[in-house]
Amino acid sequence: MKLLSVTIPCYNSEAYMRNCIHSLLAGGEEVEIIIVDDGSSDGTGAIADEYAQKYPTIVKAVHQENGGHGEAVNAGLRNATGLYFKVVDSDDWVSISAYKEILKTLNQLAGGRPSVDMLISNFVYEKEGAKRKKVMSYRSAFPQDRVFTWDDVKFLHKGQYILMHSVIYRTKLLRECGLELPKHTFYVDNIFVYHPLPYVKYLYYLDVNFYRYYIGRQDQSVNEKVMIGRIDQQIKVNKLMIDDYKLTDSRQVPNKKLRHYMKNYLEIIMVISSIIAIRSGTEENLQKKYELWKYLKKKDRKLYYELKWGILGRTMNLPGKSGRKISETAYKIANRFVGFN
Repeated sequence: MKLLSVTIPCYNSEAYMRNCIHSLLAGGEEVEIIIVDDGSSDGTGAIADEYAQKYPTIVKAVHQENGGHGEAVNAGLRNATGLYFKVVDSDDWVSISAYKEILKTLNQLAGGRPSVDMLISNFVYEKEGAKRKKVMSYRSAFPQDRVFTWDDVKFLHKGQYILMHSVIYRTKLLRECGLELPKHTFYVDNIFVYHPLPYVKYLYYLDVNFYRYYIGRQDQSVNEKVMIGRIDQQIKVNKLMIDDYKLTDSRQVPNKKLRHYMKNYLEIIMVISSIIAIRSGTEENLQKKYELWKYLKKKDRKLYYELKWGILGRTMNLPGKSGRKISETAYKIANRFVGFN
């Protein structure tokens, strides 16, 4: 069994995937790199085969009809033999020095009791043209150098979210929790992180800047214009997250701190869906925003009121054109601080 399986979902990625693969090859024989060619029409498949032939004990090439980012992750999980599982997008890469620390830590944790379900590390926004690289760090929230539970987690402030870039899950846990991402849908990385959380009992945080998250391509899924064009997919993911758990029911998510965190996570996804609808400037998309909040109200009335009357919810639901202007201003300030697109 490999220590770590890393899946690289690829769709027409020939221009940048080599950089990603090379950074991951530094893990050597302990790592399994699964390159998933998701129905590409360029040289992606040939590059995947090239690396699989050159590094047959490390690299697997999987070719499939186009199913979208989520189905590529699903394929990676189906083919994974590693004890732990990580997703690295083809235009991103990892810091080699931090990578070695990650593998050293996973080796120490492997086979231990209790089994660590999720390892968390920092990630860096590699935003094109930005003079200052923003680091998403969790040192203020998580204990260091020891296994801990949700009860040991300190306060996670607004904007300090556990994203796909920051997590490594135990492979068996992802299978046991029934993780299956929807096909032909963007933004499913939120489901990848969110759905397994109630199954996670034991965590470990390593304070290294491991994942390098590139932002700068015009066709990137987090580009604002692209997000507006794909608003239906953003809302679909948002609704699937609403459906996943009733967060006001302690039987579904027993741990109070985790339940609070998951509410905050769902809140930020509601805000992103709302602001994209507002920024689009169309009445049709504004109606989709209203319908989304009604959907939440129907599914969980108590949570609806909690989120809508929170600071972020109120900002996203101010009435009229003047209210939407305030919402957009709040978004611009937040985006300047975080720099996510």
